[in-house]
Amino acid sequence: MIQQLSVFVENKVGSLRKVTSALSENGINLRAISVFDSPDFSILRIIIDEPEKAKLVLSDKGFAVKVSDVLAVELMDKPGDLDRVLAILEDHNLSINYIYSFVLRGEKAPLMVLNINDMKKAEEVLRENKVCIIE
Repeated sequence: MIQQLSVFVENKVGSLRKVTSALSENGINLRAISVFDSPDFSILRIIIDEPEKAKLVLSDKGFAVKVSDVLAVELMDKPGDLDRVLAILEDHNLSINYIYSFVLRGEKAPLMVLNINDMKKAEEVLRENKVCIIE
C-alpha cells in the first residue's frame, strides 16, 4: 500500500496553486493528483514522495489534510486488464470507493490508484491473483 493525502481547498482562483507551491517550496514531488469538486470546496487526492512531510507543510499553511492508505496496482498495457482486476475485486465482494490513474514516465505499465472498502482483504486477493501492487 502507499499513502495518499486528501487536501480540502476552497473553490476559488489560486487555491490549487497554493497547494502545489507549498509542496514545491519544500522539495516535495507530486506524482499523481485527482480532484473532486463541489460548489464550495474541492478535495485534492494526491500521491507525493514524502507524505508525512507534505501533511505537516500543508497543515501549517492552514489546509485540512487527511492521510490514508491506497493500493497502486500495475496493469498490463492491453485491453481488458483493468476489467480483469475489477472482476477479482467484485468476485470477493469488494467495493471500490474511487479510482484514478498514476503515471510514471519511466514505467511502461499504467498504474491505477484504488481505494476499496476493505483495503487489507483487497490487497490479499489481488496478490493471490498475481496482480502487481506497487509499494
